[in-house]
Amino acid sequence: MAGHSHWKNVKRTKDSESKKRSLAFSKIGRVISLAAKEGGGEIEKNPTLKNIIEKAKKMNIPKENIEKAIKKGTGELKNDLQEFIFESYGPGGIAIIIEGITDNINRTYAEFKRIITQYNGKIAEPGSVKWMFDRKGLIKLKYQKNVESVEMIIIDSGAQDFEKENGNFIVYTDPEDLDRVKNYIESKNLEIDLSFLSWKAKDKIKIENSDKEKLIKLLENLSDNEDVQKIYSNLKK
Repeated sequence: MAGHSHWKNVKRTKDSESKKRSLAFSKIGRVISLAAKEGGGEIEKNPTLKNIIEKAKKMNIPKENIEKAIKKGTGELKNDLQEFIFESYGPGGIAIIIEGITDNINRTYAEFKRIITQYNGKIAEPGSVKWMFDRKGLIKLKYQKNVESVEMIIIDSGAQDFEKENGNFIVYTDPEDLDRVKNYIESKNLEIDLSFLSWKAKDKIKIENSDKEKLIKLLENLSDNEDVQKIYSNLKK
């Protein structure tokens, strides 16, 4: 029985990994489609699309998946994708912003509402949560050993602020300065992991552990939805 149980555990792990991989493929495919829809399907003429495809290749997304996503964006294949932003309050009154891409806004909203209410949260009116956040450019650097020299590069780049922990850096910029700061950092041979427009909480709050457990489950369920791309909250860790 022990061997049988081990096989089941291995299968369960593989199924879980396969599901996560499939979810990641689906999410980045939608980003590729939207970038192609907004800026055209010619990669060299669409910097946003080019950056996303480079990220997709690092994730080992198959070439045919990338090509199919581009065709959806350019209209060669059927595509009704649109971006959305939902606002809500989670357990303990935590403010949450959810960004995503969907081909059926009514279905997505219904699922969003189900998850929020399941974990004692509530839907917020548009704008009633966003005022608690600032719109920022965000750049995440890959692990850096020489922390002091990295700090100087970030300061010289004109970035607005940065956070660091054990050699990991998160750099914040004004939205309009994101590309300029990113290009400067890259010109200094620092490798960037991610860069995108983000929401940064003006003030973060702590909540009780019981509410925190519910919030974590809520955020995990939202993250598992293929329509959801990014989730922001004002939780103080």
